[in-house]
Amino acid sequence: MQYDVFRSSVKALPLISREFLRLITAGQKGFGVQLNRWQDAGKVIKLRKGFYILNENDRKINPSRLFIAKELYSPSYVSMEYALSYYGLIPERVTDITCITSKKTAVFRNALGKFIYQHLDQACFTGFLESEDEAGLKYFIATPEKATVDFLYLNQRLFQTGSERSRTIRSIHGKKDNYQSVLTESLRFQNTGGLNRQMLSKYAGLFHSQKLKRIIDALIGVKNV
Repeated sequence: MQYDVFRSSVKALPLISREFLRLITAGQKGFGVQLNRWQDAGKVIKLRKGFYILNENDRKINPSRLFIAKELYSPSYVSMEYALSYYGLIPERVTDITCITSKKTAVFRNALGKFIYQHLDQACFTGFLESEDEAGLKYFIATPEKATVDFLYLNQRLFQTGSERSRTIRSIHGKKDNYQSVLTESLRFQNTGGLNRQMLSKYAGLFHSQKLKRIIDALIGVKNV
């Protein structure tokens, strides 16, 4: 198959799946080698095994990385650091797309960036909304409250007594470990006054962790900055 023919077949697709390739090639021998050559030439970009996209000049649709994150590893929704930055709950600009999945933890690196997927049990796989990117493609993103709870649950180790991070905070404040200090000085939470307390408590309850509940109580007590 010539590249021009291939491009015409896929340029209107946001992503190119292995299943679609099988459909248009009908088992054509040597297509895998040809596909590798197009990758080497920069005509086709491999996102992960079985997922590709045309180069920016040749594709008709430019999907967002948020849409790509949903398609690369499903079911999943954007959460954790990326969502916290998106909502202005932390000051850092986060470039890696961080997601929650009910499947096993996974990481994919490609020319469009790094896509990180953290596992949570199915019972905790909730609290996200459907949204659309500029191309009209749908993706899922956690609410501010669920992104906060997801992040704090998966980072409870940062609140351990005697941890290196807590020791640093103790040396600054001259007192015992303080959850609010970790939240504000180390994790740099901000603008927390807009979070819905009831929703924070509801989502925290899904994890059945007393420590997480204490952390959430400390977060609720943080002054809005």
